[in-house]
Amino acid sequence: MLRESMQIEGKQVDVRGVTRGFDEGVDIPHAAALVDFTEAVVLRDAARTAAARATLRAALGDAGYVDAAAVVAAFHGFVRIADAIGIPYTTAARGADVPDLRAQAGINEFYRVRAER
Repeated sequence: MLRESMQIEGKQVDVRGVTRGFDEGVDIPHAAALVDFTEAVVLRDAARTAAARATLRAALGDAGYVDAAAVVAAFHGFVRIADAIGIPYTTAARGADVPDLRAQAGINEFYRVRAER
């Protein structure tokens, strides 16, 4: 979704930032604040989430903050629902989830590490 939204805006994004972190040169407004908020929510860190929420609201305003929170909640929920009902990642999107994009972003490494444990 990030890649597609950036293409609509006529911009490019290095999708490796999804797994490696975005640097200062990335053309995503408030990228660091968005990443901080997302990570705090996923880690279920209440104190970090509160601080990240305040930073994000100051940067994006109330409407932007609500949009960002809705996206984080949706993606976080999708993964939990799939895990809870037993849908393995390998069947996601019926195999149409752009394998080259997964590899470029480094997502495949998440599953390789899990399998080696």
